[in-house]
Amino acid sequence: MKHKVLILGTLGEFTELVRKAKARGYETIVCDGYPDGIAREYADKDYTIPVTDIDAIAQMCREESVDGIITSFSDLLLECMTKIADKAGLPCYLKPEQLPWYRDKSACREVLEKLGLPTPGFRKISVDLLRQGTEAQLQEGIAGLEYPLISKPLDKYGSRGIFIIHDQSEIRRKALQTAEYTNCQEILIEEYNDGYEFNMMTWVMDGRVNVVSIADREKTEVEEGMLPISTRNVYPSRFLTEVEKGATDVLQRYIGYTGQTEGALSMQFFWKPGKGIQVCEIAGRFFGYEHELTDMVYGFQIEELLLDYLYEKERIREMFAKHNLHAPQKYGAVLYFQGRQLQIADQTAPRRLAEEKCVVKPWIFYKEGEKVVEYGPNPYLALYYIETETRGELDRETEKFFSEMSIRDPEGKEVAYKNRIPDYEKGKKIDD
Repeated sequence: MKHKVLILGTLGEFTELVRKAKARGYETIVCDGYPDGIAREYADKDYTIPVTDIDAIAQMCREESVDGIITSFSDLLLECMTKIADKAGLPCYLKPEQLPWYRDKSACREVLEKLGLPTPGFRKISVDLLRQGTEAQLQEGIAGLEYPLISKPLDKYGSRGIFIIHDQSEIRRKALQTAEYTNCQEILIEEYNDGYEFNMMTWVMDGRVNVVSIADREKTEVEEGMLPISTRNVYPSRFLTEVEKGATDVLQRYIGYTGQTEGALSMQFFWKPGKGIQVCEIAGRFFGYEHELTDMVYGFQIEELLLDYLYEKERIREMFAKHNLHAPQKYGAVLYFQGRQLQIADQTAPRRLAEEKCVVKPWIFYKEGEKVVEYGPNPYLALYYIETETRGELDRETEKFFSEMSIRDPEGKEVAYKNRIPDYEKGKKIDD
């Protein structure tokens, strides 16, 4: 019998998943609310239904006799896939009752605290208290936390609605800004960790955490008081040996509580020499616009893993038997360029940089004449996947991109924020 798979998502990062599914002989259906999603061009059939319309998509699955559903790369897609699978009677590695531990930041923090796992100090604050409470009540609500703090929604992703709070005078104003980004009646206020940050992707098999990759997640503070934005993720991490075991142990204990026995599992965490690991967030999916790096650096294809999970699970064991986290074939990075909400007039520099020898894949999201929007189908101005033979060479190539990137609006104003490589610990050897 020919398998029929629903791939939830039609934007560019899903095109390779559709291609690989078709190459295996599966019939492919793609679906989301973006009518112009490029993955539609490659699928056998496509539907334009918002991913949050669980009932409609579940009904479509039954009518189309879909026998597998898969997605990744965003928390919202993970949530919707889990609910659709449950309603349509399709297999899924999570159940709806497990979702709060992967979607609700406060539920995640509470589990970490209950298990005695390291996480920044936090408090949940009601929106009513922010709007109507006295200053004394507000201060009592965050007692014991150390500045700087950050305020964040409980239900959003992609760094939306997150603000840095430097001192007591900023709490109410910044927290109310966060409240504008959520429908929840509470927000999260937590201690801000300025240590090194990491992205970790793993796969759970037979109740055990198998590490796919650990990357340095670099950020740049582009404007005073603004949360630093993601500007480069580097594979493998230069601190891989220092953080691998501790981070894996955290995830193993976490799934021991949540009951996850298979499927994608990712974590963002902090680490400082002498201070250990602190967990930032845990998710039940892979990172978007980043999973390509595991293929570039290790020859480990995330799309193959996701499809194997649906129909050929025995192959997953073979994939990990061949995977050596400490033996990269290349050094790789994804460079993210973000910017101000201005109209784009000149894309000369992004196009020129796309021709650099180290570029494996360029992705320029806007056309000349278009206006940058804060949230939508275009998450960045541009991104570049680059690879080199050594970490030192990778850093030098990155510096070239960061210094030469420039996108102007019709009045000559700079659209792109200026990226920087962070200052790493002095004396830490860089492989040349």
